[in-house]
Amino acid sequence: MMSLTKVSLTEVVKKQYAYKLKAYVQVFMTLVVLQLLAILFSYNGVGSMGSSSASLEIDVRYYSADIVVSFTMLWGFISAILITTKAYRNDDFFFVTNRLSSNLSNMLFLLTASLIGGVTAMLSTSLMKVIMYYFVGNSYETSANVLAAPVELLVGLLATTLYVLLCCALGYIFGTLVQIHKVFVILLPGLYIGVMSLAATNGTSNIVKTGYQFIFAEPSILLFIVKIIIISGLLFSSSFILSNRMEVKQ
Repeated sequence: MMSLTKVSLTEVVKKQYAYKLKAYVQVFMTLVVLQLLAILFSYNGVGSMGSSSASLEIDVRYYSADIVVSFTMLWGFISAILITTKAYRNDDFFFVTNRLSSNLSNMLFLLTASLIGGVTAMLSTSLMKVIMYYFVGNSYETSANVLAAPVELLVGLLATTLYVLLCCALGYIFGTLVQIHKVFVILLPGLYIGVMSLAATNGTSNIVKTGYQFIFAEPSILLFIVKIIIISGLLFSSSFILSNRMEVKQ
């Protein structure tokens, strides 16, 4: 007997998204572990300078969330690859679904993961200050801006979230290509290493430098937001199109 109930795409995506938030909780546990590890690596600071005389020695260390943000971006990239694997894809078939609803729910999950990762990465600076206060000892700690202005904090949270989202989009298309053909496991890293090697030896470094500045050195926060959204949107759209070449269930 055929069911007369019509299932809308929106409802299916909502159910899949809610399911993934609960089922993929280990992804966020991994985030916590990586960020704590990054804070540990930041214990000695991300930069230092010193000066001394016959009776005085000054040691200055700079602390920031740069390492935590880098680890969070790496986490976003790897997490996006993982949810494209066969084990995670087959979870979607507990629902009445298709490639579009599966991809849309994955994108919503990665958007949520990027937001959580970006917020926790930025707030890790507060935890680092507490650790420094109680464990460094015999030091005078100061900061040019102990309490960041709300606008600066918001910009930092937004920028970090978008960086993580971009890494998620890159990881998602990487994972999709690998699922289409395993040769991309070797081809894509090899291509990356080749481009970096060429950039280090000849004029193509200008291309790499221009690309880096175009994305990461944009002085206008509004243009930066637009660039990241467009690039991430193109990467996700490409992943959606490529995934349609895959079988319904493998």
